[in-house]
Amino acid sequence: MLTTSDFDFELPAALIAQEPSERRDESRLMVVDRASGAISHRRFRDIIELVPANDLIVFNTTRVFRARLLGSRDSGAAAEILLLKPLGDDRWEAMVHPGAKLKPGRNVHIAQGFDATILERTERGTRVVKLTADGAVADAIERHGHVPLPPYIERGDTAADAERYQTVYANENGSVAAPTAGLHFTSALLDNLANKGVRRADVLLHVGAGTFKPVDAEALAEHQMHEEWYRVGAATAAAVNDARAAGAKVWAIGTTTVRTLESVVGTDGLVRPGEGETRIFIHPPQTIRSVDHLVTNFHLPRSTLLMLVSAFAGLELTREAYAVAVKERYRFYSYGDAMLIL
Repeated sequence: MLTTSDFDFELPAALIAQEPSERRDESRLMVVDRASGAISHRRFRDIIELVPANDLIVFNTTRVFRARLLGSRDSGAAAEILLLKPLGDDRWEAMVHPGAKLKPGRNVHIAQGFDATILERTERGTRVVKLTADGAVADAIERHGHVPLPPYIERGDTAADAERYQTVYANENGSVAAPTAGLHFTSALLDNLANKGVRRADVLLHVGAGTFKPVDAEALAEHQMHEEWYRVGAATAAAVNDARAAGAKVWAIGTTTVRTLESVVGTDGLVRPGEGETRIFIHPPQTIRSVDHLVTNFHLPRSTLLMLVSAFAGLELTREAYAVAVKERYRFYSYGDAMLIL
C-alpha cells in the first residue's frame, strides 16, 4: 500500500521558479508518453503540433483575486490575512498570521477605512473575519489586496504578477492560487488552436490555499482535503461526452480541471453537469475516467497534486519524469515549466 513518503523527492532550491518566463509560451514542455514511456522535450508553443483537430481541450476559467491583505494589529505590529472563502455579509474564512495573536475580538488595520475583525476560530485553525470598508468591501480588496503568490516564491508581489499570475482566459473571481498549467497559454496560441479545429470547453473550480499544503499524514486515507467550489455546465458536459463518443481525446489543462471533471463523472464514464463543493482526493491506484491527456506543471513533494499526476501517469513513470526534470534543470512549481502526459 502506498504511503505519503512514496511521493517525496529531493529538489534543488535553485530549480524553484521565482519569476515567470519572459513569454508565457516559451516555457519548456516535457512530453511524457504513457504507452511507450518515452520522454521528450519541447517548448510550450509546440503544443499546437501535438493536439489533433477535433480533440477537446478543457480549461479552468477561475480568476485569482487579491486575497492577501497586509496590515497591522492595534499594537502596530504586522499582521496578514489570506482570504479563503466568502461566507456572506462581508464575512470570510481566512488564514491569519501570527495566529497566536489574532484571537477573536482582535482587529487588523489594512488601510485607511479598511479593517478586519477576527470573529472566531474554526475547527481547522482558520479564522472567520469580518471586513469593513468605507465603500464596497470588494472594491477595497481589489484596491488594497495583494496577489497571493505561493509561499515558495520568496518575494513580494509586483505589478507584473497581477498579469502573469493569471491565465489569459481567467473569467470569474474566486481563487487564491492560479491554475498554473494554464499560465503558459497566450491569446494567440488559443486562437491558433481554434483555427486548427481544436475544440474548447470550460469548467470552473476556485482553487483554495490547501493546494499548497503537503500531505502530513503518512496514510493517504487520513488526509482531509479542503473543499473547493466548482461548476460544470451542460454545454461542457455534452462537449466532453460527445468528443469521447466520436473517438476524439479530451485534454485537461491542469489538475484542477481533472478534479472538477472527476467530481461529476459517473461510473459509466459520462460527465454530467453539476456544481457545489468538492473534496475529491485523487491518488494511486485510482483511475481517472474523464480525460485522456493532461497538461500540468511540476509539483511539490508529498502534495495532492503530485499524487493526482501519479494516478494519471503511474507512479514509476512520474518518478522517472521528475528525475529527468531535475537532471535537465526544468523550472518547478507555479512559475515553472510544464509537462504534457499523453
